[in-house]
Amino acid sequence: MNRFERLINECTLYNKKVWEIALEEDDATKLLDCAQKSIDAMKEAIETGLRLSELSLSGMCGDDCQRLQEYYKQKPALFGKLYEKIVTYALATSEENIRMGKIVACPTAGSCGIVPSVLVAVAEEYDIAYEEQVRALITAGEIGKIISEKIALAGAVGGCQAECGVASAMAAGAVTQMLGGDVKQIFNAVALALKNILGLTCDPVCGLVEVPCVKRNPFLAIHSITACELALAGITSKIPLDEVVDAMEETAQLMSPNLKENAKGGLARTKTALELQKKIFKEQ
Repeated sequence: MNRFERLINECTLYNKKVWEIALEEDDATKLLDCAQKSIDAMKEAIETGLRLSELSLSGMCGDDCQRLQEYYKQKPALFGKLYEKIVTYALATSEENIRMGKIVACPTAGSCGIVPSVLVAVAEEYDIAYEEQVRALITAGEIGKIISEKIALAGAVGGCQAECGVASAMAAGAVTQMLGGDVKQIFNAVALALKNILGLTCDPVCGLVEVPCVKRNPFLAIHSITACELALAGITSKIPLDEVVDAMEETAQLMSPNLKENAKGGLARTKTALELQKKIFKEQ
């Protein structure tokens, strides 16, 4: 039996939540403590990122969150306050990463803005208790852990589908739980998020985790909300989650090595990207 299928059956049979199973399989005290510290660090990174506008050493990124916040002061987000919070929080966190600030890699540093922005923004807007936020993060971690048993969560191995894609799937499952979804809805949200991002390349300009990585975080944070709402509406993935993960692994194997984090293809080889590389690294 596949790993996610087994977990769904276990939750159903014993009438337990994903996070409860996770606590039983690990050192519960240590896991809870880690999740609490991670939630606190995520909120700290958001608060710091919202306040700062310092550019990265390359000068390519670092002030977009400030720019977006100024825009929203003049013109509210089309999709409302929650949307506004998610995209600004995701940018704030991702920009903290490229400034070498403290972030939580979830599952990676390059995708660090997705899970925090969704969990924190939704918790604020729906007044969700801290305890439930911690439980949602444990569920997100369990999702990432199971996927990582099949494929390494690294752009150099699986492309960005294995980083921002998996982060989006983790966020989708976590927020579905926070909003009252059952175990099947949680994993349908994960499947819907993941299968609709298969093939996402990792082609960082200049080999730095900045372009397109920083702005990819808010895009895929919103992607996770789409998956969550579809799942909560009773829409299911026709392809089971375990098979979606298998497809992601196969897609990674078929993907050109030039599109997996080495800056030898895609956006990284565009005319402007090459000019930036010469400028930043003072190449002749």
